[in-house]
Amino acid sequence: MAAGQRALQKGDYPEAERIFAAAVKKAESQYGPIDRHVAVALSSEAQACTAQGKYAEAEPAYLQALKIYQDAHGENHVDVAATLNNLGVLHRMHGQYAEAEPLLMRALAIKERLHGQDHPDVALTLHNLGLVYVSQGVPEKAEPLYRRALTIREKALGETHRDVEKSLGELVSVLQKLHRDADAAPLEKRLSAIKQQRS
Repeated sequence: MAAGQRALQKGDYPEAERIFAAAVKKAESQYGPIDRHVAVALSSEAQACTAQGKYAEAEPAYLQALKIYQDAHGENHVDVAATLNNLGVLHRMHGQYAEAEPLLMRALAIKERLHGQDHPDVALTLHNLGLVYVSQGVPEKAEPLYRRALTIREKALGETHRDVEKSLGELVSVLQKLHRDADAAPLEKRLSAIKQQRS
């Protein structure tokens, strides 16, 4: 798993996929087919596949991991929420918005139950759900999600964190799509100030 993570960080996705596939087999032989170790390796393999645009290979790995996590922990668990989130993102990247939305809604509900309303992990799924609506051409549905994600991230991570910058950028883009340039302008100013601080 450590070698696979190193390959993933280096951007060597085919090598990471190969290593994680071997880790899945090893975990299955050591712990049995429905153990958490297998699910972790499957999720990592799916991640490496997704990075290569191999969505058809990633989906069954995520689904198998999800089933293991649900059997082991029940519905309300961080691993279940994370896998639902990743599956939702996968479907969005594949243009399957109708499939992505309910997965992300489920992930969001679990995360809110486990972490409360104001956790950065909640913000991540709000952000991903917003991306689905933008991709579907309904930016007005994304705006409240992006605003909430931005508020959570500012409170939890500070006003100049990269995730805050990301949320600001998405919100500005949505407001521009909705032809609300007056609302977008002060946010845009804040965004460029954060970017200047970084450079």
